[in-house]
Amino acid sequence: MGAPGAEGRCDTGKVVAMSVDVLADGLYFGEGPRWHHGMLWFSDFYDHAVKTVDMDGRVATMLELDDQPSGLGWMPDGRMLVVSMTQRRLLRLEGDALVVHADLDAIATFHCNDMVVDAAGRAYVGNFGFDLDAAVGSGDFAGALAAYEGASIARVDPDGSVHEAATGLRFPNGTVITPDGSTMIVAESLGRRLSAFDIAKDGSLSNQRVWADLGTAVPDGICMDADGAVWLADAGGDRCLRVVEGGAVLAEVPTGDPCFACMLGGPDGRTLFMLTAVSSRPHEASAARTGAIRITEVDVPRAGRP
Repeated sequence: MGAPGAEGRCDTGKVVAMSVDVLADGLYFGEGPRWHHGMLWFSDFYDHAVKTVDMDGRVATMLELDDQPSGLGWMPDGRMLVVSMTQRRLLRLEGDALVVHADLDAIATFHCNDMVVDAAGRAYVGNFGFDLDAAVGSGDFAGALAAYEGASIARVDPDGSVHEAATGLRFPNGTVITPDGSTMIVAESLGRRLSAFDIAKDGSLSNQRVWADLGTAVPDGICMDADGAVWLADAGGDRCLRVVEGGAVLAEVPTGDPCFACMLGGPDGRTLFMLTAVSSRPHEASAARTGAIRITEVDVPRAGRP
């Protein structure tokens, strides 16, 4: 979910002169996009629904929840996992029914958020760590941010057991795992950086380090390409950025409205899906269907997970 906007925008000088088209609109607030079985799956927060869109722009509702869905993923046997944000649970689709896969309340100190599922079926779920909307509306966001102690990432093993995988992250958001399964990269929205961890065979995380310092950019959803670069949705700007380790920006795609999530997919993995909305503030995003999915074609296909 989008974090507060940055005061300025870094001047990359790398604006990509390519066509950006609207694939679908009429959404509330799309998040957690995943390319799966020939379609883009995503959560629409304020419709309380998991939806799909095909390459012709046809949107279908696949699941309805009694909560806001966020991160999506699949276990090795094909069962779907869905983050239930405000109830702080990870749900599992069994046939036509959603059941509780794990209760995250012991680790999540506020709304749960994005997620990545590894090849073994372990799910890594982030959370806000504090009431972001209240802090933004408090009139003293700087003070609230100074008092913010960060948030933890929960690791949910395939048996549903929950473990604290990492602590003290500045609003952990979009997450990717490299193709060899050895490294996790996490967007820290309020830290304005991408951070990396080594992944052990048992799924534990270690060796936290800054993968890319992003200056004024506010990273939200992210995905990885086959060259090891990361595409990130900049919640502080109307754009999607392609960055490499160290923070160099290789490309910038303007998105018209603020961009909150991105995913590479399509038949050859070279379609960049960018999920936008006029605002991420709940009272604004839930009031009108300003959300859209925009697409452009890029040269390097997707890689890693999700």
